[in-house]
Amino acid sequence: MWNQNSVSKILGTHYPIIQAGMAGGVTTANLVSEVSNSGGLGTLGAGYMSVDNMKLAIKEIKNQTNQPFGVNLFIPETPIVNEEQITNAKRLLEPFKKELNLTDNSSFSELQTEFEKQVEVIFNEKVPVCSFTFGAPSKELVKELKKEGTIVIGTATTVEEAVINEENGVDIVVAQGSEAGGHRGTFLDSFQHSMIGTFALVPQVVDAVSIPVIAAGGIMDGRGVSAALALGAKGAQMGTAFLTCIESGAGASHKRAVLESSEIHTVITAAFSGKPARGIVNRFTREMQEFESQLPPYPIQHALTKRLRKEAGKQGIPEFMSLWSGQSPRLSRNISTKDLLISIVSEVEETIGRLNE
Repeated sequence: MWNQNSVSKILGTHYPIIQAGMAGGVTTANLVSEVSNSGGLGTLGAGYMSVDNMKLAIKEIKNQTNQPFGVNLFIPETPIVNEEQITNAKRLLEPFKKELNLTDNSSFSELQTEFEKQVEVIFNEKVPVCSFTFGAPSKELVKELKKEGTIVIGTATTVEEAVINEENGVDIVVAQGSEAGGHRGTFLDSFQHSMIGTFALVPQVVDAVSIPVIAAGGIMDGRGVSAALALGAKGAQMGTAFLTCIESGAGASHKRAVLESSEIHTVITAAFSGKPARGIVNRFTREMQEFESQLPPYPIQHALTKRLRKEAGKQGIPEFMSLWSGQSPRLSRNISTKDLLISIVSEVEETIGRLNE
């Protein structure tokens, strides 16, 4: 059976399908638990979460499923703070804030990472699976997590990043292609040099490491999962496919934007966070495009636009929201998580059967 392989055995899931840990409120306890209850691996995107909210979400997930689930954390970054850049960024954001009737009282409190405390929660709550993005977890951290029985997943956007993850001891590595929505996990080279498509990246990573590889980036259905398996991956990670599910915490405007968009409507932008990310093009990305090189890096710009994005979401104004999406929005569906998993599994089996005819 295609679904019982090294990844599903390591994770303890029925299918080697992982719901990506999308940060920012998309991965509700309902979404995560429904994915796990349906045979995949649900993942809580905890990158931006406070320790208290993270604990609460994990407890809610445990109350809703007895199946394995994961938590995704961001390896902390320490940018150089340039006051001139910050002043310029605030000036550029002012017209958008005025339209939303927002006063500028931006705070940099979220620059103080709670990564160490978040890791403590992983230990204390005995989280079954922990994945990392924006860097490779240290050998020491991986060793401690595995000692407690936690499965560790790394993220790579190049072969070299995958090799580093393996050297540091992770159990599984996600090979994340350039088609992926939102922020990708690039950490070794420049973003521009790491824009390798999923079909090109996955087989090269498979050949370079001995641990199981998960394919990610633009995969939306069973055809994509089948293609990933054909390339040598042992499973697939999917983000945008779950973003438009009923249980997703994405706002109605965000879901609608993805559901109504096509492959020509996504753009790579650093305007919202200071780190390049793929989303649906809107007025904010268009008007800020020429100024991106002047903006402060992540997570400073992310902090500066936080209230703007939040207020735009409250007011239902998608033109000022970060509408993260992968490159296959035409394939998105507004259905239940359970129905999506059933559909994906059926499509994989149908595709494999067709290839065997």
